[in-house]
Amino acid sequence: MSEIINILERPLVDESITKKEYHSYVPYLKSFGNNDEIRISIQNQDLYVLPSESFLYIDGTVSVGAGKPTTNVKFNLNCMAHFFDEIRYELNGIEIDRTRQVGVATTLKNFVSLNTNESDMLENAGWWFDESHLQAKDYFNYCIPLKMLLGFAEDYKKIILNSKHELILLRSKSDANVAYSSVDAENKALELKILNIVWKVPHIQVADTTKLQLFKTIKSSQPLTLSFRNWDCHFNPALTNGTSHFWSVKMAPQNERPRFIILAFFKGNEFTHCNLTDIKVHLNSESFPYDDLNLEFKHERYALLYEMYAKFQESYYMRDPQPLIGRNYFKSYPIIVIDVTHQNEQVKAGPIDVRLQFKTSENMPAGITAYCMLIYDRLIQYTPLTGEVTKVM
Repeated sequence: MSEIINILERPLVDESITKKEYHSYVPYLKSFGNNDEIRISIQNQDLYVLPSESFLYIDGTVSVGAGKPTTNVKFNLNCMAHFFDEIRYELNGIEIDRTRQVGVATTLKNFVSLNTNESDMLENAGWWFDESHLQAKDYFNYCIPLKMLLGFAEDYKKIILNSKHELILLRSKSDANVAYSSVDAENKALELKILNIVWKVPHIQVADTTKLQLFKTIKSSQPLTLSFRNWDCHFNPALTNGTSHFWSVKMAPQNERPRFIILAFFKGNEFTHCNLTDIKVHLNSESFPYDDLNLEFKHERYALLYEMYAKFQESYYMRDPQPLIGRNYFKSYPIIVIDVTHQNEQVKAGPIDVRLQFKTSENMPAGITAYCMLIYDRLIQYTPLTGEVTKVM
């Protein structure tokens, strides 16, 4: 009640930032063929940059044999991310974050993280969620937010002071997952060319009083902390035949203790549930979830699995969940999310053995591949004055 009679209250105006403008950075070598390594650097260290709001601008061409245009080519879901096998971020020459299997990793992350409005906004990044595929034109251009590709850019939303930045992209061996033609003969001759890649990064200029405070922080040689969550994607190219399966995903050190595990099965480029009946994650002697799931997709019995998927946003982002996939569509996009945030974290000398155990009601069909993404905490410290970068965890 007292607020409505406080007529002398002054509005708060934040004038600490005087300018925010995007600068373009291009690779050293403009070679964007398959298997090429693409390096984009910010060498000037007297800058305040905001990587969390940066993005990659990509443009290129689509043709079928000898540069001939076609009307039969369509892009796949999350097409631009599938152009790359790996992306790395280096700060002062030290790698701080990396995403492998970029196309699949970001597809899984988007399905569990986005709501409908966010999904629609990412159409400009080559992502869309509907039953149709995007018609490919002779030319294409997209803007991919860096926060869609790296956990560092998604979680750390502050400026970075006086440091050298480098973004390294590894082009995929094949572009089969990027686009396809409805005419089989054209698929062999389909040619996708990237003409240009630009890293657009915001430069921040601050008011004099704020600049003085930042100078004092830099001169104090105080290490600054970057905290974020790393996405570690693993691939199983051929699951064994049978109904009971074990997958030793990773022997992780203590500083890479998983917090979330996301799993999906694919047949070609399509999701599949493989008639899954139960799944467990074993972290040494601990098992998640505790009870059996007793799934049966043929009889629409997957409510527990959908509940685990729908609660991801609440646990990961601390917000009310707004899952992108409704229950009616979940059978077509069965993404398994296992929350292992709460664990017994007593100090142990040994590593963490991450193993998956899952059962199916029928023998595993041929040609099924599996992807497992581990999400774990990462802590980096850097000192702007000396350029020293240290991995804490």
